[in-house]
Amino acid sequence: MDIEILAPAGDKEKLETAFYFGADACYFAGKKWGLRAFSENFDDEELEKYIKYAHNLNKKCYITVNIQAHNSDFEGLGDYIVYLEKIGADAIIVSDAGILSLAKQVAPNLSVHLSTQASASNKYSAKFWADAGAKRIILARELSLKEIKEIRDYLPKDVELEAFCHGAMCISYSGRCLLSNYLTGRDSNRGQCVQACRWEYKIQEISRNGDGFEIQEDNRGTYILNSKDLCMIEHLDEMLDAGVTSFKIEGRMKSPFYVATVVNAYKRAFEYLKQDKALYKEKAKELKKELEKCSHRKFTTGFCLGEQNKECLESSLPVSSSEFVAIVTKDSHDGYCEIEQRNRFKVGDELEILSPSENFLKKIKIEELIDEKGEKVEDALKVQQRLKLKTNFTLHEKDILRRAK
Repeated sequence: MDIEILAPAGDKEKLETAFYFGADACYFAGKKWGLRAFSENFDDEELEKYIKYAHNLNKKCYITVNIQAHNSDFEGLGDYIVYLEKIGADAIIVSDAGILSLAKQVAPNLSVHLSTQASASNKYSAKFWADAGAKRIILARELSLKEIKEIRDYLPKDVELEAFCHGAMCISYSGRCLLSNYLTGRDSNRGQCVQACRWEYKIQEISRNGDGFEIQEDNRGTYILNSKDLCMIEHLDEMLDAGVTSFKIEGRMKSPFYVATVVNAYKRAFEYLKQDKALYKEKAKELKKELEKCSHRKFTTGFCLGEQNKECLESSLPVSSSEFVAIVTKDSHDGYCEIEQRNRFKVGDELEILSPSENFLKKIKIEELIDEKGEKVEDALKVQQRLKLKTNFTLHEKDILRRAK
């Protein structure tokens, strides 16, 4: 089974987390020309360092150069693309025809993946981009699996298909939104989206002298422009049958806890699918519950199963059933492991292990905590406090401890 789990990496911690929990590749940006300007992202030295880091793990790195470019954006862009080829980037992700053309001129050996921002929603446009030099088409999110299969059958065999399998959905077609730009002057198509669709809105009747009326949905208000989160964990076999080989997780602005939870769940799902389809179908239901432990909105299969756009709308805030309590900073040794606090917890609490190892979902009863001075701690309330945790489990660096809410 030829598949790739592709994870978001808004910063170094998320990249390391994604690879630790089983991602085959990560997509991330330099300091310019990417569509997540508010992520920490990577400077040139960090790009080189973490591409080497990934390659040492036999993983891949795709660098986003996917803004909708203006004339001024091309200043220095050619040199940057040459640099990405030099340091071994496995591909760049582009949405602009001019950037793709430039890349093929200055770095002909650097693979180019077509961004979902280019809205490749039919086999003819996909073939056009493939003929222009795109090695991989990242499909528009507004496609059914039937349409994806038709695109796969129309393209040359060596052109890959990538599709989103999990994460937040944009209310605008393939992310082409003007709302942020209109309301704040920050252009979502140039990496500066403020996610204005996530704000709370009121409806106003024009003759009511400016009075607004809140549209009540629940006790937290209403968020009428939100979309549900895409979740295809129960349909990965169908995506494979449609010709998808790279399964993309959204979330460069999400937390390391989100990255760990989602990558871990999809990695396990594919492992079950490799063993037996019936086993996968059974376990996928359990793994969907696992995905509810990190921040999410209600889940949808989006357009993949032929549902209408209205089925994607969601009028609420994101929720989670677990919280990120601590991360393991060193492997267990002599009955203790070193951890870093992320949310307050106490001696006596029961925590659950999130790990790619066999310790996944096992429980730890907190019996003893020791701070860096060697003193016992009853209440871990200091932000990012370093502690030693007494445990009989063999925990590993980057394992996560979480607690049910």
